[in-house]
Amino acid sequence: MGRRPGVFVRPVSMEEGRRLQRISRTATDPVKLRRTIVVMMSVQGQSVPDITSLMQVSADYVRDVIHAFNEGGSRHWTQNGAGDAPGRSVARCASTSA
Repeated sequence: MGRRPGVFVRPVSMEEGRRLQRISRTATDPVKLRRTIVVMMSVQGQSVPDITSLMQVSADYVRDVIHAFNEGGSRHWTQNGAGDAPGRSVARCASTSA
């Protein structure tokens, strides 16, 4: 069985980079913050094993976050697409899952 190919985020635009930095500074949701850090580490060239050891998360979690970002960007993480709006995206998620 061969080694799995490395998984990295796609190149990010300046706007996406600024958005990720803003989320990392202002996020009140720990899940969103963790996802942002995973993406930022991947952008900086960190491999999945490096990210898992530093963040104490599974390799599957890191790959899922990277794939989700590659498909939809960070807007995929929030329902309202407005960055970190405390309570709004959590409330929407709760109302749709009930």
